[in-house]
Amino acid sequence: MSLHPAIADIPATEWDACAGPDNPFVSHAFLSALEDSGSTGRRTGWLPQHAAIRDPTGRLLAAAPMYAKSHSYGEYVFDQTWARAFEQAGGDYYPKLQVAVPFSPVPGPRLLVREGAADPAGLRQALAGALRQAATELGVSSVHVTFCTEDDYTLLGEAGWLQRLGVQFHWDNAGYASFDDFLATLASRKRKVLKRERRDANQCGLTFRAVQGRAITPDLWAHFYRFYTATVDRKWGSAYLTPEFFPLLSERLGDRVVLMLAERDGTPVAGALNLMGTDTLYGRNWGCDGDYPFLHFELCYYRAIDFAIAHGLRRVEAGAQGQHKIQRGYRPTPTYSAHWIAHPGLRRAVADFVVHEREAMLHEMAELDAQSPYRAAGED
Repeated sequence: MSLHPAIADIPATEWDACAGPDNPFVSHAFLSALEDSGSTGRRTGWLPQHAAIRDPTGRLLAAAPMYAKSHSYGEYVFDQTWARAFEQAGGDYYPKLQVAVPFSPVPGPRLLVREGAADPAGLRQALAGALRQAATELGVSSVHVTFCTEDDYTLLGEAGWLQRLGVQFHWDNAGYASFDDFLATLASRKRKVLKRERRDANQCGLTFRAVQGRAITPDLWAHFYRFYTATVDRKWGSAYLTPEFFPLLSERLGDRVVLMLAERDGTPVAGALNLMGTDTLYGRNWGCDGDYPFLHFELCYYRAIDFAIAHGLRRVEAGAQGQHKIQRGYRPTPTYSAHWIAHPGLRRAVADFVVHEREAMLHEMAELDAQSPYRAAGED
């Protein structure tokens, strides 16, 4: 295996032959936009160390988007308590290796294998072993594969990695022909709430539109960047993504970039950024000037559902957290991560923690699913 300090070291055609077309976040275009814009790198503490396995001819067979990190920011799978406990015991938790898509709590493949490879399972196992070897050779404390697929999670668990569950809220398209078709599947009281929220949001004197790819002008991106930084200032206080990132995104990903806009008299007052995969719309960043009733729900959730129905997409993934999404038709869905920790003592402590955490998470997801707004059999 080799490690690469820049995604540009690996030709896009080679990387994407492993990443596949389904999930835009692991594409060469997305990862290179992060690096070329300065969003990842020394400034933010996400130092690329992309892993690659090649055959004897030099052809890329498997890869993983990986970063060396000296902190745990921008990950959305929280391990700060592990770090504190280890450091209080005299250990060094940082640096560590993170196999992930920076600043993007989006589930997807992490152990990437070339389409048509003779032994994909064997290659993924080899990649998992190579990640552990890289950690040992680099002298880091751990490797964390976050927001991976269930298949990656299972393979890594069988290889002795510690497994961790999380939860997000996703909307599934049951072949609806319209938003009203979707509403008809909800209990009467819940249906009325959604109708009222959409009505109030659409009576604010705003117009709405979805703009894709190269049709998103520099001026629109400038507005959106202002929305993004305003949201970051309110919630987190650190804007990882640079102004250059967003135009690069639409330039490199084209119509897979979908910007939902709310405008007043032709001027954007709010925006929600989405990326479109083969069958899924992924909600990412959002922001707003001013205070409009239910505008966040309209722009980020309901307009996303409208777009998914119109484009025949199977799912909307609206990002991390947010139990309020349940009442708007988004159901609790497990997310997966796997962790390899070198120090035996820390590993034992974390192993005990994740077992209890998984049990609690499964119980929580069952309770959340019971809050579903969908009609039970025979219910109005």
